[in-house]
Parts: sequence; C-alpha cells; structure tokens
Amino acid sequence: METELIIESIMGLVAILAFLVFLLFFIPNEEKKKKEEERVESSSEPLKQELMPTDLKSLMAIIKDKKSSTQTLGQALDIVIKYHGTVHTKLGIRAHPDFDAYFDILFTLCRHRNADKDIILKFEKALVSLNPDYKEDINEAMTKGLNSRRV
Repeated sequence: METELIIESIMGLVAILAFLVFLLFFIPNEEKKKKEEERVESSSEPLKQELMPTDLKSLMAIIKDKKSSTQTLGQALDIVIKYHGTVHTKLGIRAHPDFDAYFDILFTLCRHRNADKDIILKFEKALVSLNPDYKEDINEAMTKGLNSRRV
C-alpha cells in the first residue's frame, strides 16, 4: 500500500514536471513574442516608397542609420535620385555648396555595413548621369568612402 502511494506520487510529480517543462520551452512569453513581431516587421516589410519621407534630411537620416536594411537603403536612394537627383551647376570650378549633402550621402553609403556594390554603383551611375559636371567630385566622394570602409 505504501509503495503504491509512493509510486503514484512520483508519477504525479513527473507529470507536473513535464507540464512545467512544456510551458517553459514551448509556449513563448510576452517578451519573446514582442521581439519576434518586431523582427518579422523589420525584415519582411521594409518601408514602402509611398510611406518613406521625400525630404533630403529625412532620407539622409535613413541612410546614416546603421540599422537600415539593404532594401531600405535602396528605396531611400531611389527617392533621393527621383526627387533630389540634380545638383545646382558648379560655381566656376568649385562645387555648389548643396553638393556637400550628396558628398555626405555617398561617403556614408560607402561606409554603411548593409550597402552592397550594386546599390553603391547604381546610385553613383544615376548621380553621374544626372550631373555630368560633378563626375570627378562624385568619384572623389566614392573613393574616400570606400577607402575608409572597414574590411
């Protein structure tokens, strides 16, 4: 009788322990759910072009953000070319002061960890085609950015 009671108690404790282990490993807690939702939202749904801002400062902030994905960078650069692609003409042999923003974008883009060669070259070619007078300046910005990139 006593052994029967001990065996039933042990089996009950094993069942309770198995249930607790199940709850611990197979049912995610609220923090895990939130992290998973954030990860899924950021990776599967990049910002759409119509939701992305079109002013240059906001686009530069997206490009400078180290957490921006490759897709987000590409979309931001496409908007830069679409709405802000042309730079004012040169002032003699000097670049217009507005070109500093494009220099900064190219330099930052070359150093960005999620920027790949396709995005950089696409942006550079589009910028050169829209602004042929600035070809040397664009190449200089790209060279400085690539030379400062960490390997």
